[in-house]
Amino acid sequence: MTEATVDGGTSTGFTTFASQFPQPTREQWQQLVAGVLRKSRVIGADDAPEHPEELLATTTYDGVKLAPLYTADDASPDPGVPGLPAYVRGARAAGSSLDGWDVRQSHGDPDPARTAEAVLADLENGVTSVFLYTGPDAVDPAELPRVLAGVMLDLAPVVLDPGTDFTAAADILLGVFRDRGIPADQVRGNLGADPVTTHARTGTAPGPGTDLAAAAELAVRAHAEFPGLQAIAVDGQPYHEAGASEAQELGAATAAGVAYLRALTAAGLDVETALGLVEFRFAATADQFLTIAKLRAARRLWARVAQACGAAGAGAQKQHAVTSWSMTTKRDPWVNMLRTTVASFAAGVGGADAVTVRPFDSALGLPDAFARRIARNTQALLLEESHLAQVIDPAGGSWYVEKLTDELAHAAWAFFQDIERVGGITAALDSGLVADRVGEVREARARALATRKDPITGVSEFPHLTEEAVVREPYPAREGGGLPRVRYAEDYEALRDRSDDILLATDARPTVFLATLGPVAQHTARAQFARNLFAAGGIDAVEAGATETVDDVTAAYRAAGAPKVAVLASSDKLYTDQAAPAAAALKAAGAEYVWLAGAAKKWADTGADGFLFAGCDALDVLHTTYATLTAGGDAR
Repeated sequence: MTEATVDGGTSTGFTTFASQFPQPTREQWQQLVAGVLRKSRVIGADDAPEHPEELLATTTYDGVKLAPLYTADDASPDPGVPGLPAYVRGARAAGSSLDGWDVRQSHGDPDPARTAEAVLADLENGVTSVFLYTGPDAVDPAELPRVLAGVMLDLAPVVLDPGTDFTAAADILLGVFRDRGIPADQVRGNLGADPVTTHARTGTAPGPGTDLAAAAELAVRAHAEFPGLQAIAVDGQPYHEAGASEAQELGAATAAGVAYLRALTAAGLDVETALGLVEFRFAATADQFLTIAKLRAARRLWARVAQACGAAGAGAQKQHAVTSWSMTTKRDPWVNMLRTTVASFAAGVGGADAVTVRPFDSALGLPDAFARRIARNTQALLLEESHLAQVIDPAGGSWYVEKLTDELAHAAWAFFQDIERVGGITAALDSGLVADRVGEVREARARALATRKDPITGVSEFPHLTEEAVVREPYPAREGGGLPRVRYAEDYEALRDRSDDILLATDARPTVFLATLGPVAQHTARAQFARNLFAAGGIDAVEAGATETVDDVTAAYRAAGAPKVAVLASSDKLYTDQAAPAAAALKAAGAEYVWLAGAAKKWADTGADGFLFAGCDALDVLHTTYATLTAGGDAR
């Protein structure tokens, strides 16, 4: 108990334990940051930058600066409350706390018997809705009655991703509802009409019968018979999978949503009804905070569109989050379990109404039963054991998340306006605006992947050359021609495939020689760095071990079979006297290319041909090494 003066009077009340300690200031924290940066030699011993924390900041592909510390000074607009415009904190007042989010698992195996079995297995083990890919490269729409034969359609909503021929797939599904006698007011799900996504993926504007007008006609017809059934899907994944930033994905999806609103109202629906017939689909990535902020910003953007249309109260965006395909890997695919766990966590925290977790083997081909079980159990653990849905908007109030949400929303709105200026999403796709803007980010992302600024665990970082391959039945070929569909690991995986081909042909992987100078303690760090870098491209390494002289290194090199490529690895202290003689000796012994593990500027006069360091272009290093190793057909 303490006494406090209030308006000149005295009152007695409780104080918190923390309030009895001095409150640190931002300036004190900045001084501590500067001290750490001096110790780590990021700044000089006598440097005193005014804002040292800026050296710890990072920038997203949208140009949003992520600071190392956020305080109440980092103001952002009031996000409101859950269930009310602008719906930043959730489309429903209670969030997912009453019944959790919709656990929606996907199926696209063209074999109807296997798909039917997998659908029932999912529903019997915690999945709450069915997400079906239909079309020539997935489930044949004509097989929908068979695939859904055992599904209780009044309890489990069905969502389609039908591609071009959405009307035919929808009519078959509607027929299933009628034939099964499902009460019209109990039918839920989404028919998945989305000609804009078809346009984005194929590069060809849909024609009559498969265009926006056809989608709107289907929506009007379906809504008249099944008022609880949605008909339109707005998919942000084609932009994400082409390499787009978060704001670009949001801006393009918002523009597509507006295009559907125009088509629906032109078909005779009022704005409020039209808003209720559209569901948005976004990619959830392993960058949990960007995913959380993206979903929150998406709701704010759509609420602004609804407000501009005079229907602010009907602007609660329906969201379906799908874990990113682009972030999945074929190599060390087990790590995908970690990626999808973080992504689905972020989707739930971000307020998604439905979440789909891609099976960990989805980059390899058709998932097996084990992979599907892990995918659905990931959500079961988050909901039933972690109780993640029991907290409404867990990220709400975080200065970091609120600031990031606001900045993403502004960046996305700017891109949306750019699209609208050229005539809307269809015109922006046709003109190349979307492709060009997304391509710029894709190139920037490629540079970050090449330099391992954006690391890929199990692929560009901590690769495992002797891992046992995971083999799956391949997906049927899918139609392309529009925005590219890329996975971040593809370039590294192509080199790993090249290594496997060499191993199969020669019974040995391409190999470099690690010319380790001095005792183990002197060379271990750089030797291990080099070994991991080369392993990312499928190149093995044989090491000299502890050495005392350059002659020892040369003898070990010859004993290893004199590989065409050698790598000097040691400490700066030993480099000073031994690097140049060792490089010369290795070249005299047969090495055609000598790398040095260290900074190019510092060791340029050693005679090394190239340099390996944190931030170097790893892909360029690997391609250069392959070019040397395979010249003349010899991959030693």
